[in-house]
Amino acid sequence: MDLQAFEPDITKTQQIAELVRQQLQLIGENPDREGLKKTPERVGKAMQFLTKGYAEDPKVILRSALFEEDYKQMVVVKDIDFYSLCEHHILPFFGKVHIAYIPNGKVTGLSKIARVVDVFARRLQIQERMTTQIKECLQETLEPLGVMVVVEAEHLCMQMRGVQKQHAMTVTSDFTGVFNQAKTREEFMKLIRE
Repeated sequence: MDLQAFEPDITKTQQIAELVRQQLQLIGENPDREGLKKTPERVGKAMQFLTKGYAEDPKVILRSALFEEDYKQMVVVKDIDFYSLCEHHILPFFGKVHIAYIPNGKVTGLSKIARVVDVFARRLQIQERMTTQIKECLQETLEPLGVMVVVEAEHLCMQMRGVQKQHAMTVTSDFTGVFNQAKTREEFMKLIRE
């Protein structure tokens, strides 16, 4: 789904907006004051965009640009920006995803890999699950010799509340196939650090 093509559902927008009005009242705000009058509707639209990954199938995205190719070296797409919402506090976490796979007769369009990241990021998430979901989607759809995913993220639930650690970075990884070999993992890590 194109960024420009996204259209929020009017009924869902209204339903979310009513809940947001109630939240504003519960925290002691007046949802009818000038600065907040349109906030509930804006939040309704924003929440639909931020969670649009539930309505998208990442395997369909990968299959839409699947090509037979006899290439058996590492394909790396690094520094894919992402934004997600932590399922525990519905606060943002964001960072970069680095992905490698070694084809086994099939490759996919490089932009499709970034779109797969967006599908999983645009759901209520935890970083660990998102890392594994991306890996499993690529492994099951492309059937490569192996996949490795590394996610580096900052979590506002750690920075704005709770322990309030402003510079904490969380790194997760998951891998399959040939990436079980330390040498292959090291090559990937070297490539994403360059």
